[in-house]
Amino acid sequence: MRLTHARAGGAFAAALLYTLPAFAQCPGDLDASGLVDGADLAVLLGAWGCTGACPGDLSQDSIVDGTDLGLMLAAWGECPPSTPAVEAPLAAVALSAWPWASWVDTYNSNGSVGIAIDPGQHPDLAGRAALLWVIEDRSPAEWAANANLSDARATGPQAVTCPSGTIQGNVVSLNVAGLVAGSGDAPARGYDLVLDVDQDGTLSPGDLIDGRDGGAGFWWTRDLAALGPYSTATIASHDVNDADILDSMELERVYYPTNAPGLRPIVAISHGNGHNYTWYDYLGNHLASWGFVVMSHQNDTIPGITSATVTTVEHTESFIDQHASMGGGVLAGKVDIDRIAWIGHSRGGESVTYGYDRLFDGTFTSPSYGLADIKCVIAIAPTDFLGTASANPHAVPYMLLYGAADGDVCGCPDSDIADSFNLYERATGLRHSTYVHGADHNDFNCCGTNDFSGPAGTAIGNTLAQGVAKASILAMIRRSMFDDRAMEEFLWRQNESLRAIGQASTVTVVREFKPAAGAASPIDDFQANTSTSVSTSGGAVNAAGITNLVEALANDNNTTFTWVTTDPWNGSVRNRTTDSSRAGVFDWTAAGSITWSVPASLADFTKARALSFRAAQGTRHPNTVAALGDLDLTVTLRDTNGLERSIRIGTLGGGIEEPYQRSGFGTGAVGWQAEFETVRILLGDLQSGGGAFDLSSIAMVQLRVGGADGSAQGRLLIDDLILEN
Repeated sequence: MRLTHARAGGAFAAALLYTLPAFAQCPGDLDASGLVDGADLAVLLGAWGCTGACPGDLSQDSIVDGTDLGLMLAAWGECPPSTPAVEAPLAAVALSAWPWASWVDTYNSNGSVGIAIDPGQHPDLAGRAALLWVIEDRSPAEWAANANLSDARATGPQAVTCPSGTIQGNVVSLNVAGLVAGSGDAPARGYDLVLDVDQDGTLSPGDLIDGRDGGAGFWWTRDLAALGPYSTATIASHDVNDADILDSMELERVYYPTNAPGLRPIVAISHGNGHNYTWYDYLGNHLASWGFVVMSHQNDTIPGITSATVTTVEHTESFIDQHASMGGGVLAGKVDIDRIAWIGHSRGGESVTYGYDRLFDGTFTSPSYGLADIKCVIAIAPTDFLGTASANPHAVPYMLLYGAADGDVCGCPDSDIADSFNLYERATGLRHSTYVHGADHNDFNCCGTNDFSGPAGTAIGNTLAQGVAKASILAMIRRSMFDDRAMEEFLWRQNESLRAIGQASTVTVVREFKPAAGAASPIDDFQANTSTSVSTSGGAVNAAGITNLVEALANDNNTTFTWVTTDPWNGSVRNRTTDSSRAGVFDWTAAGSITWSVPASLADFTKARALSFRAAQGTRHPNTVAALGDLDLTVTLRDTNGLERSIRIGTLGGGIEEPYQRSGFGTGAVGWQAEFETVRILLGDLQSGGGAFDLSSIAMVQLRVGGADGSAQGRLLIDDLILEN
């Protein structure tokens, strides 16, 4: 390889220096002090005449002699700074339109990984032959200590030719033969990628690396819907005999891994009204096979949420206190009492939320666990009896799982009690929702009554609904408990782009994702500066060619889903009047746009990973009815020099999902409750093709609709236009 920092010396020494391997970043600095001096000379002279692998053999000819002395003297003095290899994204999925590739990180192991080397960003590489290495993921410190490349595939590195011209059509397939997916408890295994431009088998100046600076270059993932790596067993029924729990509500069923090492996190399941604690074997066994100890308990739901919450928090305490003696002691020394996830269904979904609120408020305390031990709360179609102040998840990572055909907690406009998304909107921590078309309330347990309330022929049944549940719940718990970033893309990428291997492609799933409040900077979340002409961040907002722009509390204003102009929030059953989550809404039948000026304090988008927003089609609006299908639009960024980059959201896998065509509560059959989903644009993708566009100085963000920019007409609810930091 070339070392550009060779010092003056004899031509012979310089020639040898030119051919030194990449680990000799400063030839002769044998003690890594940053200087080539007497200490290094003493090491070399002490090894003089040594043959084989010897300190001081700078020329690597297996003998320490005058050649090595010449190399050391040529490099005498202070070591110059070395030029590191360039951190650059390589793993990608190909897209059908600009930016032609999206440099995402997570890939299912039954599929493929694309390699996108953008000649617009790396023009010096155009047409060059190189070797592509797949390396077991290393930390930055490990890369600093070891630049040698060792491929994880038996076939070794892959020969590639860097493309010329544009990246369009030039995303090549990585050879994935022999790569192992998953690592212990983790469903995904991380690999780093190195484009070895000089083909010398080391990470050296001029090479590209994806994954050196933290996190993996890509994640190779097992099926989240399938059983994990561990065998499982069940304690069918344990009576906690706890004085704080009603005698008729003291039973627990426990699922645990029999061969998992170390301490295992706890997952507690709280069933709903009329349900049974034995109805969640599918979920208990699934999570146990991935290394969790799962406890499903009887839940005192008939009196209401307060009594159900008592059984939730007290069963958690009893399990922690008694686990070591359960089943003859099979769990002794195997339970991590500092990592707890709560999952609740229906009234149980509200009880786990209220349980967290009670810990937060200090109205419940336990000698066995506290607020910080609850790492994640997951609610399956929860009720909202208690309302704003009590059914509140605060900043805990929060997930909502919901079936669009739910005939029980229905998401109806006539009762806040049946509106699950009220709880979701109150969350301020990392939050995610999985909305499943064709699933009903009891598809998420084994044995509840069939309450399906969707269009005929759209029911998906228990097996398919539970496949979605197993995968999404596992991803959420892993992301929340272990900061498992490999799982995050299963929470925000559109289902058309990424889903669990075992999840049926015929099931429509709509996903929302938002990072915790401190991990995002709002351009406009509609919570402050409530005029339609000023954003939350203080910038001007200008609308052109769109109609009926409104900003207000996202709450359906009557008891019907029939479209009327006096209720612009039709279908948005996401707030009570005592809640505070605001949003915007507008419609169009011709080309139009809405533009947000970006304040100088937010203009440097290179500090963020993604620009995201969430949106939903308007329930039973004439524009929605007239053009059934996913709704497409264009997102444009303009820098302070007037240069633009634009991306159609449909290019990323799908537009804003067509509403589930459920009828009832008024006329019309196109849409039930508003199905918000997150659109997340990786800002690095907008550098595709290179050029002068300045992502560090953005002047405006614009949504363009109609005409050449997307669907000809539509009705759009929008919220949380944010920079994810």
